[in-house]
Parts: sequence; C-alpha cells; structure tokens
Amino acid sequence: MSLKSLIATGTKVWLDGVEPGEIKKNRAWGVTGATSNPTIVSKIIESGYFDGRIHDLLLGEGSTNEEIAWELDDELVKGAQQVFLPVWAGTRGNDGYVSFELDPLIEDSATGLSHESRVKRYVQLGKKWAAGHKNRMIKVPATDAGLEALEPLAAAGVTINVTLMFTVRQYRIAREAIWKGALRRQNGLGDFKSVYSVFVSRVDSYTEQHLPTLSQHAQGWVGIDNAKWIWRENEEFWRGKGLRLQQEIVFASTGVKKSGVPADKYVEAFAGAGIETNPSLTNEAVERSKKIYSRHIDQMPPQDIVNEIDSKLNIAEMEHLLMEEGIAKFAQPQRAMLQYIANQRSEIVTCERV
Repeated sequence: MSLKSLIATGTKVWLDGVEPGEIKKNRAWGVTGATSNPTIVSKIIESGYFDGRIHDLLLGEGSTNEEIAWELDDELVKGAQQVFLPVWAGTRGNDGYVSFELDPLIEDSATGLSHESRVKRYVQLGKKWAAGHKNRMIKVPATDAGLEALEPLAAAGVTINVTLMFTVRQYRIAREAIWKGALRRQNGLGDFKSVYSVFVSRVDSYTEQHLPTLSQHAQGWVGIDNAKWIWRENEEFWRGKGLRLQQEIVFASTGVKKSGVPADKYVEAFAGAGIETNPSLTNEAVERSKKIYSRHIDQMPPQDIVNEIDSKLNIAEMEHLLMEEGIAKFAQPQRAMLQYIANQRSEIVTCERV
C-alpha cells in the first residue's frame, strides 16, 4: 500500500529495470514507467533468460554479436513499453515511458572515437532507436559529446532522458540544449517531453570515500541537497513556458548503498514531485512498509549542513570522478554481455564440428 501513498504525494514512481516479471509486479503496485541501462540488460541476458533467442539469432544470417545484443535490448524495452502504454495514453504523453540507453561504448576510450564522431554517433543512434515509438525515451549521458548531441536530437523530435548527471552545470547545459532543439521542432511543442536524471546515492558514496573532512552530521545529505537544488531550478525554468507536458527531474540512483540506512531514505526525501526511478528492491521495501508518505521535496537539509557542504565540496572534482566511474560502470557490463553472446556463438560452432 505504501507505494500508493508515495504516489499520492505527487511523485511518479518508475522501476529501474526492464525484467518482464519485475515490470508486471511493479505495474500492479502502481508504478507507471521504467528505465533501462547496460548493467540491467547485461544481467538479464547473462542470467540465461534469452539463451534460446540468442541461439536462434546466431543461427540466422550474418548477425554480429553487437547486433544481437541490441536486438535483445530493444525487445526488453519494447515489452516494457507495451505494459506502460495505457499509462502513456491515459496521461496524454505525460507519463508511461520506458527509457532506452544508447551504446555506452561510445564513450569508452578503447574505441578511439573523436569527440565529433561521438556526437554524430549519439545523434544517429538516438534517431534510430526512437523511430516509431510513442512511449520510449532515449537516454543520453551528460558527457561532453552527449550534451552536444541533445539539441539536434530534440530538434528531430526525440524524447530524451538525460542520464549520468551529477551537477547543476550538467543540468543547465542539457536543459538549454534541449529547449533550443525543441523550439526548432517541425511539429511544435504539443508533445514535447524531456526529463533530467540526477544521480543521488552515488554522490553520497563519493563524499564518504573522497571527502573525509565532511562531518558525519553532513555525510549522507549531499546527494539530497544537490538534487533538490536542481529540482528547484528546473521547476522555476519551465514555469510559465505554457507547455502541455511536464519537463521533469528524475531522481535516479535512489537505492541506499550503506548498511543501516532505511531503504526508503531517498524515496521519502523526494516525495511530492518529479519522478523517482527506483530499483526493484527499493520499490518492494516501500510497498511492504506501512508508512504513510507526505510531501518532503520542498524541505531542504538544515542550514548548517547546507553551509558545510557548500564550503567543503568541490563540485567540479566530484563531477569529473563520478563521470569517469559512471562511464566505466556501464562499459564493463556492455563488454561482458558481448562476451557472453560470443561464448554462445563458440558453443554452437563447436557443436557443429562434433
């Protein structure tokens, strides 16, 4: 019942995952959308869920390991989209989306792509994977190349979820680029929708590891403080624009990473507005609890904590390190997934030779 209580505060709750069973369960709880990323898809594929499908694709004509991986990713997101399509229709495009993340290896230094090539690749793939989908968002990371790709993608009518975002600097660049692109859309702004995913718990993990001078009183508040300031600015910017659909902040990375911390720490802190994209375990913990949620989104941390954070946190250093870590965290599972498919291919070849 508590997910319904959370939703009643004004929060949209999405699932950070696209596993079909989890999608069905979370939808029954009232969850209205979902997000995907390379880690999520890799875990599903490496679990053996798609082994039969991989076998069939490998026996087909000329499919590369990369093509098979993206085919399966597309199938997972499509399946989730079907579940949430009635939500999208019922809200006239304001909710009910599933996010599809673009290739994380674009940012991998091992690929050797230039900045210009990365931008071009984001635009090309964004248009490709968005085509023909009503309730699909394209996730583009807030890297230098990803940010530069936002304006042409928005101008082309692609619905965007800016991901891997940690700072107000990234948010402002992303927002301005998307708004400029949206103003160039041939079909106007009637169906213009964008969201901006601010990662929360990773910020608190960063301060625990890299900011020992921050008092224990302030540790654990930085992610919340940071995300709420960005949410406030987002609300102020879009107010008065006369848009039919909301341009929203997604509170991402909301699963707690420290033992002894309540599972709903971030869930409760952001209750009342925006979108929370929560891991399945977090949504399950909230659903099983008997807590009645109320609006907390407007409540900032105590002023002494805010002052300490402002005086001790080097935002630029934090962004640099978290972006490096984030790129690596998504590239690694993508490569693991490709290796898994390659191993399946080798098994088929071996069997054929026996």
